[in-house]
Amino acid sequence: MIALKKNPNKNFVILNLTDIQLSFEEFDKNHRACKILDYTVNTLIERTHPDLITICGDLCSENEDEGYNAFAEFFDELGIPWAPIFGNHDNMSPPEFLDKIADRFLTHPLCIFEKGDREMGNGNFVVEIEENGKTVSALIMADAHEVTPFTDENGDTKYSYETFWSKQFDWYREQIEALKNKGCKDSTLILHTPLFAYRDAAKAAYKNSVDLKTMTWEESLTQKVWNENFKDSCGLYKDDICAPVFDDGVFMLLKELGHTKNVIAGHDHKNNFIINYNGINLAYATKTGIGCYYDKDINGGTILEIGSNGVERIYQELVDMTSFL
Repeated sequence: MIALKKNPNKNFVILNLTDIQLSFEEFDKNHRACKILDYTVNTLIERTHPDLITICGDLCSENEDEGYNAFAEFFDELGIPWAPIFGNHDNMSPPEFLDKIADRFLTHPLCIFEKGDREMGNGNFVVEIEENGKTVSALIMADAHEVTPFTDENGDTKYSYETFWSKQFDWYREQIEALKNKGCKDSTLILHTPLFAYRDAAKAAYKNSVDLKTMTWEESLTQKVWNENFKDSCGLYKDDICAPVFDDGVFMLLKELGHTKNVIAGHDHKNNFIINYNGINLAYATKTGIGCYYDKDINGGTILEIGSNGVERIYQELVDMTSFL
């Protein structure tokens, strides 16, 4: 586990970004995509003053060595510790390529990262937030891999997105047990691919009468779009939820152990809802920038504020980028 210190006199602020997905060429500071990224990230920093930046996958164009260098240099220049995990597009690269990128990340002093057990992928690690020597919260950073094949009812081979591999279930249990033994009562799971339960949460939370494709961010902040018991929800749902086809079992594990109160996933660029479902906040990270595909109204980051007793607040912070488009 990696430990970061929290100032007892203020909340520890985490700025989460996702799906940056720029190529080496696009990381050029004169390129429009980089200008938007730079403006977005620096605006978020000015507003939130983060102690740590997490990036939950799809870091840059896959299989492009120079792109990952440019990505790391971009975050180094911000002067704030940054913790990346890999997404499905990153995992499209051969394992030996990702291993090389991981080794390179570890040479950057501000990068918070551990490769972990290779049987669980690449980049499974825990970041503890300590106040006066006590762990008050933790981030479970998990590799959600790419896709896995399955046979459908017609005997055809199809593919499903992944979250945890089998060994990660035991690993998660071990990390939670270790955190509980330290007196920590709160954790957040950060991974790229949404859990199967995100589908159930969205179905339960949004009113059937709502036109999800035309709903605005401002409308999502009102109670009129949410069913009873979900009035504290917020956010947009314009993309399909590209979670595993079958129940991945991760949400059941989180409920069983009762420690993780927040989950942050990326992957689906036009979703950024936060829904409290069975006592756990299932949050889509707000996409950052215009890499790959984007919605001009969904740009920014997701903020976690950690106090002396764990996460006190999770919310979306949007940055208007229309002047660049």
